[in-house]
Amino acid sequence: MGELEHMRRTRDGYDSAAAQYLQLFGNSLREYPLDDAMIGAFADLVRGGSRPVLDVGCGPGYVTDRLRALGVRARGLDLSSEMVALARETFPDIEFEQGRMAEVALPDGSLDGLLSRSSIIHTPPGDLPAVFAEFHRLLAPGGHLLLTFQAHVDDAELAWPFDHKVAPAYRWSVGRVAALLREAGLQETARMVVAPELDPIRGFHYGHLLFRKPVTESM
Repeated sequence: MGELEHMRRTRDGYDSAAAQYLQLFGNSLREYPLDDAMIGAFADLVRGGSRPVLDVGCGPGYVTDRLRALGVRARGLDLSSEMVALARETFPDIEFEQGRMAEVALPDGSLDGLLSRSSIIHTPPGDLPAVFAEFHRLLAPGGHLLLTFQAHVDDAELAWPFDHKVAPAYRWSVGRVAALLREAGLQETARMVVAPELDPIRGFHYGHLLFRKPVTESM
């Protein structure tokens, strides 16, 4: 089988928008203090570990750089080759690789942490369990996941499509996404749902889920 159409469209879309994306959002964490606070909490949990932390869907690398500034041994992964090239140019002391978040070329249990900030929004709903299974595989026992995404507080559906300039996108039910993470074998540590009034672009809720891979998993 060839590459899935949605992946090709997403990759090509972000390839063409990489420079504009960095210009628009490179300093955006200053405008979203609650997002930055969750990244800080995540950094506190993973800092000092013996394994690296992966920023999945890192885009031009500014969140990866924020993790490094917080003392985390972070690296980035993105589907878009242009995003990866821009990240390498902007942050030459950080390792960035191109790849798919559902098939990361790292051994089992090789990460102390995994951050995914808005990187699942282009994933077809039926593919989300496979992505979460890969997150579980990558995390070492005791490792932490911070997953953030455009959200909906209604649990009647898993996903609601919305218009996006780059590729088809979804906002996700916070409760149902948390349930899928639990089904993947992860344990919830905390969650935060930011009010839609704080989203100046679309007026969506924004979900932050902090999960942990159990140190000892049930057989």
